[in-house]
Amino acid sequence: MKDKRVLYVSSEVLPYLPETEISSMSFEAPRLVNNNNGQIRIFMPRYGNINERRHQLHEVIRLSGMNLVINDLDMPLIIKVASIPKERMQVYFIDNEDYFKRKATYADEEGNFYSDNDERAIFFAKGVIETVKKLNWSPDIIHVHGWLASFLPLYLRNYYGNEPLFENSKIITSVYKQSFDGELNTNTIGKIQYDAIDDDAIVHLKKPNYVNLMKVAIENSDAVILGSEEIPEELEGFIEKMDVPVLKYHNMDDFSQAYLDFCKEDVLQ
Repeated sequence: MKDKRVLYVSSEVLPYLPETEISSMSFEAPRLVNNNNGQIRIFMPRYGNINERRHQLHEVIRLSGMNLVINDLDMPLIIKVASIPKERMQVYFIDNEDYFKRKATYADEEGNFYSDNDERAIFFAKGVIETVKKLNWSPDIIHVHGWLASFLPLYLRNYYGNEPLFENSKIITSVYKQSFDGELNTNTIGKIQYDAIDDDAIVHLKKPNYVNLMKVAIENSDAVILGSEEIPEELEGFIEKMDVPVLKYHNMDDFSQAYLDFCKEDVLQ
């Protein structure tokens, strides 16, 4: 992985959120590449339950200041950054007061899913891509983790399809068991159509549940990694029908070499 540039886009990253398969892998995978002389960038949302003082987040003024249009609304983009303790790794946080100031990740205190989680996911995808453009950093690989990050492959391939910075970037999507019950907002597909994304690319989102979000991500990816030992059966069948390289599930002890080999041999061809 020497000198390879890998962009990690995740809904959860240790140590900023509790330990899950997603947050753990979103920490371990970039650390592995970083320790093997690769170049990395990590992006996640700046949820309101992340303690900015404890983790020493600070705003990057030169990257902040633009507005992103989400469903006909101008939403200010704020970029913050922090360093993971004892690691030579920085994490960029996509922030917006309306979408991410609330003191939880995906649901309120009663467990009710936020009705604008679809807009938060769109904002996150656009925010990451616009920030990487400002950094003028062209990744060889983009590795996506978690459903809230799952719109990034769709937007990169369709909305930003002519952006030269990503012309040679390969997208890997990790698929996990960790999901959500029910569906996103009933007008999710309309909000994406506002960005003039072709209807054929979002046909699955007529029913915006977890499985269908991941189907759209997979269809716009160059490779898939199974991040959980078990994933929804419908997704298993969908992945089997796709003509893309797949890295089967590995526990953390066996993951390192398999991941490095997969990125070098299967994705970068």
